[in-house]
Amino acid sequence: MALPASGSVWPPKPFDTALALINEHDAWYVGDTTRLAGVYGGTRAAARVRSSQHSGGVVGVVARFFWGRPIPEGQSRTRLHVPLPADIATTSADLLFSEPPRILLPKDEGDNDHAAQARLEEIMNTPLVHAGLLEAAEVAAAHGGTYLRITWDTDVADHPLLGSVAADGAIPEWRHGMLVGVTFWTVVAREGQIVWRHLERHEPGRILHGLYQGTSTDLGHARPLDEQEATAWAAELVDAEGAIATGSTRLTAAYVPNIRPQRRWRRTPDLSPLGRSDFDGIEPVFDAVDEAYSSWMRDIRLARARVFVDQSMLTNNGPGSGASFDDERELFTTLAGTGSMQDGATITAQQFAIRWEEHQRTIQDLTRVALRSAGYSPASFGDDSVSVQETATQVMSKQQLSERTRDKKIRYWKAALGPLAAAMLDVDAHVFGANQSDPKIVPEVRFPEKANAEPEDVAQTIALLDQASAISTDLKVRMFHPDWDAAKVDEEVERIRAENTVPDPALFRPGIDGA
Repeated sequence: MALPASGSVWPPKPFDTALALINEHDAWYVGDTTRLAGVYGGTRAAARVRSSQHSGGVVGVVARFFWGRPIPEGQSRTRLHVPLPADIATTSADLLFSEPPRILLPKDEGDNDHAAQARLEEIMNTPLVHAGLLEAAEVAAAHGGTYLRITWDTDVADHPLLGSVAADGAIPEWRHGMLVGVTFWTVVAREGQIVWRHLERHEPGRILHGLYQGTSTDLGHARPLDEQEATAWAAELVDAEGAIATGSTRLTAAYVPNIRPQRRWRRTPDLSPLGRSDFDGIEPVFDAVDEAYSSWMRDIRLARARVFVDQSMLTNNGPGSGASFDDERELFTTLAGTGSMQDGATITAQQFAIRWEEHQRTIQDLTRVALRSAGYSPASFGDDSVSVQETATQVMSKQQLSERTRDKKIRYWKAALGPLAAAMLDVDAHVFGANQSDPKIVPEVRFPEKANAEPEDVAQTIALLDQASAISTDLKVRMFHPDWDAAKVDEEVERIRAENTVPDPALFRPGIDGA
């Protein structure tokens, strides 16, 4: 398929529905209170109840959100946002990539495969790629998924680069639930009502580039790539169809869903393969947490100590300057019968109670509901104190929900990273002249067994498996050192075998062999 035709509606249906939901979740992720008020209809300042707040269905529910209520006239916005959504997204990424995975070719004795593995180490198993995966996973948790794509620039690096694109910057094409093409789009310039967009479509074997001049809702007409500085570089590289060959039969992009199924669109074929955000369905809980915290802060503001002083205690500051009270003064002289307080008191202090326990318990319960619905244990956030007397088994039992969620998400990342790593090797051979690997081989992606596992726990697991004769020396080394490549693992296995080898006494040669 080619790039979209001129005059197309943008974003195309039904992806406008998906982008609207991503925008809502992105507002929670970023924590922009102005955007939250805009999403839920709270931008008006009029001190009246909107008719939508009495409506039923989705419109009424959204309008009744804490962030959807109008600010009474004459009052300033004092609502507080708690970054719980951002904490959830960060924790999701930490569970997946705080300890990076290894991307390895299947073990083979061929020299060509050894060279390909060495090249794969330079391309994929680098701190830059691992940091990019950590970033992509955090955004995926908020948006419901993320895209990975292969790029290259011979002036920047001598190998292909792996980058990520947020879910609100791509239009995918599916076949049997598999990604067969994707169009990334970027706004490169705005001139009043005119919007310039750069479209980059990835297909097996090629990448198409197009520049369009349109409006906020219309893609507009295709223009030459050299009309904008941001796309001028591609004008010299594309062929007559606006494409750049990749040298691979594989797709040079991949989609990683955060988690499936996407319940909202299971009957919409174009949207059902999309992932589900960790925030999906718990937006009202986030809203309630913000409301509870704002109420708590309101109690604190109202409970500030205030002093009411009789008129006779004020000092006249002269004509037109009013009167004031000096709270550092030690001696006052008052006139009987001229005060303003009818009960005879001259100074009265007022301070309201702060309902901190009620607010705290409410917020803690709402937070637990949000975390459980998102698939995480409170212990993963440091909110569930662990006694030093607890065993490793008891500690892990508190992390079970988070570990199950991590295991599910890992499957999606493995399914995307393996074929994409193979495509990177193809592009590397085509663009940079590296040795071509076997096109039938798909690299293997290995994640650590547990996120941030303690060495003592790993050693105990290995010891139990060894006692049951259910693990080899090779697998022992791989479990304890998940970040090692195949060559390093093989070297360590040989050292262990050499150290544990007992010589046969019948073959011992006195004076020749060691003592």
